[in-house]
Amino acid sequence: MSPEGGSLLQMVVPLAMVFAIFYFIVIIPSKRQQKKVQEFVDNLKVNDKVITTSGIFGQIMRLEDQNVQLQVADKVNIKVSKAAIGGYQGQPPVVETSSKP
Repeated sequence: MSPEGGSLLQMVVPLAMVFAIFYFIVIIPSKRQQKKVQEFVDNLKVNDKVITTSGIFGQIMRLEDQNVQLQVADKVNIKVSKAAIGGYQGQPPVVETSSKP
């Protein structure tokens, strides 16, 4: 052990504490949010009225593995990714969009 340096334990404990704080403040809430979004996407069904993360309102007409067909007006259908569905119309969004000024 060198006189100017501390023991290995004195160096590892603060690092472990920082990792623990990071884990509880960042990782756990992120996993909860991902689980909530995945449950929302898995529970989508035909005729649900939804809004996309870009602000397009529509009604689900068809569900595919990774895509959704939305009717946005009479005889106007668009195909979007399931990941682009932000929530149900009239309810708070499930998927948080990052809006940067």
